[in-house]
Parts: sequence; C-alpha cells; structure tokens
Amino acid sequence: MIDTTSTDIAEGEERLRLDVGDDGLAVLTLCRPDKLNAWSWESTRQLGLLADRIRFDDRVRAVLLRAEGRSFCAGIDVTAPGGAITGRSGAQRVRNYYEGIRWVHERFRVVAGLPQPVVAAVQGHCLGFGFELALMADIRVAADDAVFALPETGIGVAVDAGGDLRIARDAGAGWAKLLALTGRRIDAATAERLRLVQLVTPVAKLEETACVIAAEIAANAPLAVQGVKRDIDSYADRGMPETLDRAALATAITLTSDDSREGYAARAARRAPRFEGR
Repeated sequence: MIDTTSTDIAEGEERLRLDVGDDGLAVLTLCRPDKLNAWSWESTRQLGLLADRIRFDDRVRAVLLRAEGRSFCAGIDVTAPGGAITGRSGAQRVRNYYEGIRWVHERFRVVAGLPQPVVAAVQGHCLGFGFELALMADIRVAADDAVFALPETGIGVAVDAGGDLRIARDAGAGWAKLLALTGRRIDAATAERLRLVQLVTPVAKLEETACVIAAEIAANAPLAVQGVKRDIDSYADRGMPETLDRAALATAITLTSDDSREGYAARAARRAPRFEGR
C-alpha cells in the first residue's frame, strides 16, 4: 500500500488535477486517460488531498468532477504498485485490509461531504470504483455512451466504497441487489430511469451541460446552497456511517479470500472463475 501520510503529489504522477477559476467553479479532473482513469490507492490519496483543498477554499462555490479521455473510470488499476495488502497471518491481512478500506471510506466521505455541491460529468466506462466515485457527487450528468456497473462479486470481492448502499438509497434495495449481485452493466438511459443520473446528454454536449448546472449553483448564495446540501444529505444518509463500517469488514474478508485470488486470476486469463466459497 502507498504512504498514506504523504501530502505531496509528485510531478508526472498525478491521478487527478484541480483547477480553480475566478467564476467560483473548481474543476477536479481524472487525468490518466491512457489507463482509462483506472483507480488505485494513490488515486484515493490524491482525491483526499485535493478535496481538502476545495473544502477550505472560499473561492469555490461548486465543483465539476470530470475525466479526460473516452472513459470516466474503468475501475481498479490492477497494475498499480502497492495494490495488495500483506500481513503476517490471515487475521492480520483481514485487519490491514479493513483499516485500508476504512481509510478509503474516509477519503471518499470528504468528497461526499464537501460543503460545495459536486456535479459529475460521466462518459464511457464508469465501473467499480469509478461508479462509486460518481455516486459521491450531488448531481450526475451522463453522456449517452456511458456504461455503469459494479462488477466486484464477479471477481470474488464485496463492493468496496459503498456504491451499492448509495444505489439502494437512490434507486431502492432491489435495484442495488440486482446490479451489485450480478455485476450487470446498464446504459445511461437506464441509469437515468433509476434516478442514478439526473440528465443524459450527447457526448459532445456533456461538459457544457454539466458546466451550466455547476455555474447555476455557483451563482446562488453559498451559505444557502451549502445549508440545503447538508440538510438533504442528513436526511438521505441516515445510517450510512455504520453501514459503511460493515461494508469495510465484508470487503476485507473477501479481499483475503481464496475466491478473490481465483477471481482476479480468471479475469487476467480471460476465463470463467471457479469459486468455492472460501
């Protein structure tokens, strides 16, 4: 795992980029298009650092979350260094994964809990961690080529960052179970019907449409906007912290299981996995 205590982002190692304009809008960009913006521990660390900068920047009244390239985020980067967490025993590995996932939840919670509203612009693949990141936004705008999925159970892992819980909150428990238990992909139109995205637009209009919404928010009274966001989140997220802790434990157990090793090996070999429930 990476050094979680570092507050630096090395030049050339950026996973995300933050640009703050004079119009009250902060643009947070996933900037590894050659990797389809695949996610890693380092991505999570940088996300937390940049979210803290946004949080305390009085100039920022709204945030646009976007991605370079043809995909928003294609999920976990299995080639990233430090991807696996070690331990001297199976129990210690579970404990270390549990704390690692809790650390991820803390970083994501900073994004979801930003005082400034976040508008996500989503194109192409929005899978796994990418889908979960998009679900942290307050408003989601999807290009008509966007594809959403939580594929974790197909590789033997529980859903990591609470995406299934947020789908249950927004679309209902049945849809959360259908998507998380099958790993099925849905298109932008279906995501809109399930209230997981608020608007669908042609790819060429995606950024313009999302920017217009973010600019409308930024033009309103910031104390009122932030108060409304807190009130709605308080209502919608009742019970979320306790449930995320249970999700972290489920993820830690599955990440240290034989089934997850088989799932990742099968995915790499492009074959069907043979799960044994251990």
